[in-house]
Amino acid sequence: MSKPLRLREEMAQLPTYKAGKKAASVDGLTAFKLSSNENPMDPLPGIIEVITQAATQVHRYPDPLVTELTNALAARHNVKPEHVATGTGSVGVCQQIVQAVAGAGDEVIFAWRSFEAYPIITTIAGATSVQVPLNDDNGHDLTAMAAAITSATRLIFVCTPNNPTGTIVKQSEFDEFMKSVPQDILVVVDEAYVEFNRDEEALDGLASMRKYPNLGVLRTFSKAYGLAALRIGFFIGPEVIADAVRKTAVPFGVSNIAQSAAVASLELEAELLKRVDAIVETREWFEAQLREIGYDVPNSQANFVWLQLGVQTDDFVIQCTAQAVAVRPFSGEGVRITIGEREPLERVLEILKTFPR
Repeated sequence: MSKPLRLREEMAQLPTYKAGKKAASVDGLTAFKLSSNENPMDPLPGIIEVITQAATQVHRYPDPLVTELTNALAARHNVKPEHVATGTGSVGVCQQIVQAVAGAGDEVIFAWRSFEAYPIITTIAGATSVQVPLNDDNGHDLTAMAAAITSATRLIFVCTPNNPTGTIVKQSEFDEFMKSVPQDILVVVDEAYVEFNRDEEALDGLASMRKYPNLGVLRTFSKAYGLAALRIGFFIGPEVIADAVRKTAVPFGVSNIAQSAAVASLELEAELLKRVDAIVETREWFEAQLREIGYDVPNSQANFVWLQLGVQTDDFVIQCTAQAVAVRPFSGEGVRITIGEREPLERVLEILKTFPR
């Protein structure tokens, strides 16, 4: 009798990443997906044409150094190209960062609940997750995170705006926090949703990076730029870390199609900001409607809203599904609702008006 194949022990406890589900069809209703924080608008003008042209070279390997985009990002953010690293979405770059700095016996600190991939990629790297509970305002408890630092700490993620709660870390709070962080520990500010922020007190990752030598910034083209399917994100930070992040990248992971679309998108900032403003306007309307109904929701600075429903979470999801709307549930805690078209948001509001509390 053959022996079973052996896996790493960590695999038995490793959760599978839960992507937002599509909405199931319901007779008479258009189905809407509000579960993945996607941009509901069509690609920016001219991007489809850029993608089509780049697709004529799919028989060729892409540039392994992603040179054109790296140079464009360096110019856009006023840094040297050596400080930029790219990867397959911000989650791909996030994994590259963890693999570059943490391994067996090391610790990675992050707030919880926060981005669902943090504990997964930490486990894959063989490191240990240190999950620090959010504060009563659904934001990062930076005091507790600082207290969690040990001699084994190698990396700290600060997600702002935070996924899934939408809350931000204030610059003043962050500056105080950094006083407690040894300079040999990397701090990564995850700004996947930064374009949607309107809070003037919020942490500015790129400005802070110029102030702290152990700080890097993580961003993506998946959200505001609407290139989710092309999988491209980037890191800007210390040269030694950026170099290591490039080394841990999957070879040829960023396609020429993705690179061309991202470069072209950077040149369309005016149109991008108009679209982001429209999403922010819808977010503020939706939050106001929720509060009028009687729900106390955190002030979101992202393209989603967090609704704490506790043990009623699953029941609410069932009702949304019956109305052909998919939201992102965190069973026993709440739901994250992406700011998409108004029609599905209005359906959600109608459900909540009679939903038991």
